[in-house]
Amino acid sequence: MIIRCLNCGTKNRMPENRLNAHPLCGRCGAPLVVESGLHTPVEVTDSTFLGEVLTSNRSVLVDCWAPWCGPCRSLASHLEELAAKYGGGIKIAKLNVDENPLTAQQYNVRNIPTMLLFSKGRLVNTLVGLLSKEEIERHLLSVMETS
Repeated sequence: MIIRCLNCGTKNRMPENRLNAHPLCGRCGAPLVVESGLHTPVEVTDSTFLGEVLTSNRSVLVDCWAPWCGPCRSLASHLEELAAKYGGGIKIAKLNVDENPLTAQQYNVRNIPTMLLFSKGRLVNTLVGLLSKEEIERHLLSVMETS
């Protein structure tokens, strides 16, 4: 991730796992301002799934969805809110199953929306259907506590 210093304008490369560690500019030493809207769901594909999900140092919820799916679109706002709330502790990813059939097939995604919960690169729970934000949050918290 690249963060531009508001003091001197230098572009600083920062690993995502250090964003909450009050990073400083490498050139002038000024504190780097990390935007509050930083924690949003990240798009994953068949080719990025390994790096974004399986080797992540955080727990990951993968939303398996498709653009034509009404319940998937309803779920999107809940996941955006949860990503903003728990972004430092859990990553929320979105996998378009129409464009990424290999990963969907590998994890036996037959219905959408399906949410896959990973901890330390292992699938620990599968949630199928349109769930309330509170129900999803309950599952997120249980995964965060065990990781």
